[in-house]
Amino acid sequence: MDIVDELRAFVATAQTGSFTAAADQLGVSNRLTSKYVAELEARLGVRLFQRTTRRVGLSPAGEDLLTRAPALLEELDALLSEVSDNTRGLSGSLRISASVTFGEIYIGPMLGRFAAKHPDLSIDLRLTDQFVDLASDGIDLAFRIGHADRLSLKVRKLGEIQSQVVASPDYIAAHGAPSVPADLANHACIIDTNRRAPRRWLFTSYAGEEIVTVDGRFRVNSARASLELAAAGLGIAYAPTFAMQDWLASGKLVPILTDFSTEAGPVSAVYLEGRSTPRKIRALIDFALEDSRTAAIFQPAS
Repeated sequence: MDIVDELRAFVATAQTGSFTAAADQLGVSNRLTSKYVAELEARLGVRLFQRTTRRVGLSPAGEDLLTRAPALLEELDALLSEVSDNTRGLSGSLRISASVTFGEIYIGPMLGRFAAKHPDLSIDLRLTDQFVDLASDGIDLAFRIGHADRLSLKVRKLGEIQSQVVASPDYIAAHGAPSVPADLANHACIIDTNRRAPRRWLFTSYAGEEIVTVDGRFRVNSARASLELAAAGLGIAYAPTFAMQDWLASGKLVPILTDFSTEAGPVSAVYLEGRSTPRKIRALIDFALEDSRTAAIFQPAS
């Protein structure tokens, strides 16, 4: 008998608690599943299950084996899949997560360029500004702005996103432009609640860092919406530069407080910690790193 089949039968039986349920899971007969487990017990010289008329329970030796067998099988499946992918190119599917604005402006087009090189690969892009749990939501790879909070995630930095303070020419004509960050206290500011500290705007100059607490009538959970409000002359926005390129090019928004440096945050590809990383995920990360070097919307990693 093949020890891999024996281990699969053992794991399925241990996890389901019966040979019948294990057989259904594996797509083989009840008799064959029981035979595989018996062969494994004979091979190892130990009993792995305590059998009763209603259920099979793990013996101490079975409990020890169950702590390692699933990971070994998962590693084997990943290896075989990788070898297969190496011979026939990337295939299957990738489920990707990104924030809405960044996803629409950069990640979507970048994935289009990546997919063009791999016609047998399908992409499922999920755009949301809500927190996404990669494990529970079945996400293979997420592109995130800001620092990852979970130690269980692997992080590959792609670059940095710079922010900028902008207003419309009409707003400046009506209210004037702030000359120093502290002047923002006297202006209508548009609050992007997606930011980690929405009302605390950070500036840096030769004198050091300065944090200004701002306020205004409008609070939105979208960088793009905050810029639309600013372009309509309704206030000053503090947003990532990748989201404002069209407005700056058209002159509908202009930078202000340009003598002061503004906040920058990392752009990263994050994925779950594991024994091995599938080749298609590694390929996408490598492509994103290379693609970011020609992207004008953020500073690529060195």
